[in-house]
Amino acid sequence: MFTGIVEEIGEILAVRESAEVVVLVVRGHTVTEATRHGDSIAVNGVCLTVTNPTGSDGDTFTVELVPETLKRSSLSEARTGAKVNLERALPVDGRLGGHIVQGHVDGVAILLSRHPADRSDELVFSLPHDLARYVVRKGSIAVDGVSLTVADVTSDTFTVALIPTTLANTTLGFRQPGDTVNLEVDVVAKYVERLTAGYLSGSGEEAKVQ
Repeated sequence: MFTGIVEEIGEILAVRESAEVVVLVVRGHTVTEATRHGDSIAVNGVCLTVTNPTGSDGDTFTVELVPETLKRSSLSEARTGAKVNLERALPVDGRLGGHIVQGHVDGVAILLSRHPADRSDELVFSLPHDLARYVVRKGSIAVDGVSLTVADVTSDTFTVALIPTTLANTTLGFRQPGDTVNLEVDVVAKYVERLTAGYLSGSGEEAKVQ
């Protein structure tokens, strides 16, 4: 589990195909501290398993992208030199500074516009139809692994306001209109939907979900 508080901006050093998977070599000075084989690191909000934590210079790690990850996330467009948000899995005694983030991407969105202000930027993203019911004003959403509060929402867009810390310490600080980002909606909303589906349908019984 993650909390959506990005620890650092890393860099993809290499992208190579191996059979049906894509292998990424990523540099991250902070997240590689005490990282071991099998640990989880969120890369742009995607939970990935470290397969090689000991790069030649001591601050890189290797992960593999399986077909499901490539199909559902923007990491299918990963390229050498790209900057990415990095966060290690939350320790049991850690602080939940953002919200519960699983690193299981629900879909992708497009940055439609950004409006700089004196101390913050307002960003408007597209909102996939199948995710719209989980996004509410003042609720939480993870964008490229960054825990954000929804400032406004319509049927097909949502807006967030980025504080100076977020602008400086995540890739959202330099994202431009047209860029693709990963979305993860609040898992609590999905559980509530599943648990109440039968009652909301008027059947009086729990919904049978295949």
